[in-house]
Amino acid sequence: MDSSVDYRVRPADITAWESVHGAIPRGAIVLIRTGWGSRWPDRARYLGTTKTGASAIPELHFPGLDLDAARELARRKVNAVGIDTPSIDYGQSSIFAVHRRLFAVNIPAFENVANLGEVPATGAYVIALPMKIKGGSGGPLRIVALLP
Repeated sequence: MDSSVDYRVRPADITAWESVHGAIPRGAIVLIRTGWGSRWPDRARYLGTTKTGASAIPELHFPGLDLDAARELARRKVNAVGIDTPSIDYGQSSIFAVHRRLFAVNIPAFENVANLGEVPATGAYVIALPMKIKGGSGGPLRIVALLP
């Protein structure tokens, strides 16, 4: 994957991955390992800034998913998409198009997924247990991968 801080995973990246590992099956949970998680817990390296609140927004820089890639995963009817970055949308996103596209078809997103380097490219069984928050649009998630 491109090392640009604002890189967006494209459909071509999905195709390239599949040429090595095989087709992503319907119902899969797709976990995207950008390597960005290795920057945690250094706030400046992980988010692109040490600022907090509204003043931090213009300085956020991290990879995410391209809208066309989100459309492709939705078309393939995956069950969920996770990524090892702070958001499935890249840092400079202001309209959160990837969130909106996936959520519109009931595909949940997992963000800040840790230790993806320990999960094989295929064959893991993923258990994702969200904390239910009344009226919330999201919440903390405990995600476990059972390895083959």
